[in-house]
Amino acid sequence: MDTRTPVDFYFDFSSPYSYIASEWIEALAARHGRTVRWKAILLGATFQASGLKSPVSYPMKREYALRDFERSARFAGVPLKVPEHFPIPTQNAARVFWWLHARGETTARHWARHCLRAYFARGVDLSDTTALKGLAVEFGLGAAEAEAVWNDPTWKNRLKLTNDAAIAAGVFGAPFFVIDGEPFWGNDRRAQIERWLDKGPY
Repeated sequence: MDTRTPVDFYFDFSSPYSYIASEWIEALAARHGRTVRWKAILLGATFQASGLKSPVSYPMKREYALRDFERSARFAGVPLKVPEHFPIPTQNAARVFWWLHARGETTARHWARHCLRAYFARGVDLSDTTALKGLAVEFGLGAAEAEAVWNDPTWKNRLKLTNDAAIAAGVFGAPFFVIDGEPFWGNDRRAQIERWLDKGPY
């Protein structure tokens, strides 16, 4: 096994489990000599392809899921409060991610963390264009610049192609990790991921 192979990390800006995982995946990978390739996707696209739905869309699961989001965050030591508006469409934040990614993966990763923390720790609605422009300014981008990016067909298409590629690779939820070709779905796969990175396939 080549320990230099990056960990692919698929996430959605509206996924609380993606947010929690985003706070531990880099350090975990680094302990085992790996880097992480962040890939912003839209869960709506994967749900449509797989026939799945968000757990909060099922009445019997909703209250449990909302409780589990916050409990899982507390367990991981990550601040999280389910936002007033949840879930939300996040294509604009994702398009900015891919625009920044074309400039540099590190900057795109920082944008992802900036937005995930804003939504889940501060309750900033990423689907509100005014709020998202405010986050762009906080990040050091121009508000008009960010708006132009998420309205640009180039970045709309980039996100679509990423969603299509993720679906073709078998991604049906988030967070979703692929390590040495092995898929792991969910924030709760952390222990299995660490075992794989530490000792290899099992």
